[in-house]
Amino acid sequence: MAIITFARQVAALGDEVAGTVAEKLNYKFIKRTDIERRIVELGFSESKMPKYDERKPGFFASMAKDRDEYFNLAQYAMMEAAAQDNVVIIGRGAFAIFKNVPNLVSVRLIADERTRISRLMNEFNWNEKQALQRIEESDANRNGFHKNFYNVDVDNPANFDMVLNTGAMDLETTADLICNYAQKKITAAQDYDCKDYIKRLLDAQTVVNKLIFDYNIKIEFLHAEIEGKVVVIYGVATSNAVVEQSLQIIRQELPGYESKSAVSVVQNYKMYQ
Repeated sequence: MAIITFARQVAALGDEVAGTVAEKLNYKFIKRTDIERRIVELGFSESKMPKYDERKPGFFASMAKDRDEYFNLAQYAMMEAAAQDNVVIIGRGAFAIFKNVPNLVSVRLIADERTRISRLMNEFNWNEKQALQRIEESDANRNGFHKNFYNVDVDNPANFDMVLNTGAMDLETTADLICNYAQKKITAAQDYDCKDYIKRLLDAQTVVNKLIFDYNIKIEFLHAEIEGKVVVIYGVATSNAVVEQSLQIIRQELPGYESKSAVSVVQNYKMYQ
């Protein structure tokens, strides 16, 4: 089992390279539309997607409960997709979600501004000003998205195995470089560890979603981690009673697991509206 994630600048051939890599390696390509559709199927309003999906939320959007709802459902959709064995996933902070997963290859695709402008002008029949405006808007949104949701700098090359300039090489060369590296890094010895890690991520996110959506638990920034048979929850709550209720629910939903809290209790904390 393995995961190859792609982060990309607009007009850096992200979909084209990711699709070619998936085809060459016989991996399943999880497209942007696949994740979008699944997030909506899980219950997020389609009309609200443009406020959050790979965008920097505006001030009021970032302070709304919709922000956390999108975040939790999007993470679940990504983890669910990753559990399908060998997959290529593009966008939405996948490199950050799966950063500690064994058998992960994380790739960022970039291109120089002149190349990006030329590609957009050709694809959409835009003038140079329109193309440059699209680039600036997209870069700002994607940088803001990764900072807001994952607190990572998508422009930092240290967050990736490979950063490749598709303005300096063609699609086939780019895809071949990624495939060659993936075939060396991904090993059968790490197959079980990869599956186990993804299962724990998915189980932890399932617990979080149950607490939030099924039991209406009021813990801000709620997330969970599973190590062995222990579930640890994190976040900010206004009372110890809410935390204890959460721990009891986890023990009920996951019999045989121990539940612990690392939630900060702040009595005067104002919850999102």
